[in-house]
Amino acid sequence: MTHPALELDDVVHQRVRLAFLAALMEGRKVEFTFLRDRLELTDGNLSRHLQVLEEAGYVRSSKGFEGRRPRTWISVTSLGRQAYRAEIQALKLIVAEFEARKKA
Repeated sequence: MTHPALELDDVVHQRVRLAFLAALMEGRKVEFTFLRDRLELTDGNLSRHLQVLEEAGYVRSSKGFEGRRPRTWISVTSLGRQAYRAEIQALKLIVAEFEARKKA
């Protein structure tokens, strides 16, 4: 049997990207500035994580205007939802294995 850590997705597992996807799982689409503020990142740092997630096909972004203000909206794709759920499942298995060994 392989260790559950081998199931972790390197794209998702990075702490900011994991939090990024967790925030996106809460709604249909989220504004860039909301994520930036919630995750306490700079625009540039968030943009880089967004790029990595977009390249993996886990999120998509769209630009538009709200009134006269430009906005960037980000949403999680079905592939991103699957990757997030798989990551959470792998983390649960890691914790369960640890807890089982601790009791033994």
